[in-house]
Amino acid sequence: MDNPFVTKGYAGPEYFCDRVVETKQLVELTTNGNNMALISPRRVGKTDLIFHCFQQPEIKDHYYTFRIDIYATNSLRDFVNVFGQSVMNALKPKGKVVWESFLSMLRSIRSQITFDINNMPVWSLGLGDIENPMVTLDEIFEYLSHADKPCMVAIDEFQQITRYADAPKVEALLRTYIQRCVNATFIFAGSKRHLMGEIFTSPSRPFYQSVLIMNLRPIPVEKYTEFARIQFSKHDKEIDDGVVGDIYERFDAVTSCIQRVLNVLFLKTLPGRRCTTDMVEDAINYIIDLLAETYSDLLDKIPEKQREVFMAIAHEGKARGVTGKTFIKKYHLQTVSVVTAAIRGLLEKDLITQEKDSYMVYDPFFLSFTQYTMPKALRSLSNLYSGRFRKLPILM
Repeated sequence: MDNPFVTKGYAGPEYFCDRVVETKQLVELTTNGNNMALISPRRVGKTDLIFHCFQQPEIKDHYYTFRIDIYATNSLRDFVNVFGQSVMNALKPKGKVVWESFLSMLRSIRSQITFDINNMPVWSLGLGDIENPMVTLDEIFEYLSHADKPCMVAIDEFQQITRYADAPKVEALLRTYIQRCVNATFIFAGSKRHLMGEIFTSPSRPFYQSVLIMNLRPIPVEKYTEFARIQFSKHDKEIDDGVVGDIYERFDAVTSCIQRVLNVLFLKTLPGRRCTTDMVEDAINYIIDLLAETYSDLLDKIPEKQREVFMAIAHEGKARGVTGKTFIKKYHLQTVSVVTAAIRGLLEKDLITQEKDSYMVYDPFFLSFTQYTMPKALRSLSNLYSGRFRKLPILM
């Protein structure tokens, strides 16, 4: 690989930074029959950790592994569609006997499965093709229960099930299926800590005390510094120790952002040369320049009242007491009810995230972009500095 700082998924153990302890714990616990809830703050690498664990011989050699991403689902029907497709796609490389065993269980939708020119199954179902998602879900779990190898299922962004208006009792439904499925172990991963916490720690919820909870913390800066040094040296490049520390502090230890900035710094550092701390700001500006038009359009599409609250949170960095009189007066916002509604809308759009009593912009690069706009952007997005951005205070 030309650039070892991967920005689009898991690329193998040599490009995976640290997580030695977490990998060992997750592998040990899941292979000993424990269902897990993996909870992390903003994008610190929970999905890549799952893929990394799935590649460990204790799991890879003995389990069928399935990773189900339900971030974009809005109903039980969506969930079943994504679940079935993910299982089938994971089984296809295992051979005809394996995937036929799965398809034979899908009696409710078997006639909807098509085949390509190589006689490989293709999941081409639309949502309307799953007439009874409860029946199809039962068939999927029937397969997991009777598969010829134990199964490990990771459901990413699991908190999304709380939004299924068509299935208000989906938590109890899934809890029942999972409890009865002794041939499968489950990892429930989520990034919205307050929602995941409610699902798994509230005594009134079906999943209460049904899992062991692992809270994934940021990779320590010294581990990331060593990882970067090794990757640069493999390509006849050097990097100052302070570079990673600068990026780490700027982006609050968010793994995806650190990787992206290091990716740019690596490509900007020629073989035989050294990457220095004075290159960091240029690398960040390089990324923001590329994203500027996208972010500008996104800001423009946010309803005005939500945009005002969004910009106020962005200015704070980590905003507390957002419905208090001090915050509302400081940013010339409207009433408590208006701010509360705006917060709800921003959370639903994943534009902000909540950690305990604090709110932050979800995407740190988006945060940087808003902080580089002109003061007038709090009310109007028509005037942005063109070319390279320079950081300006947002004046109130």
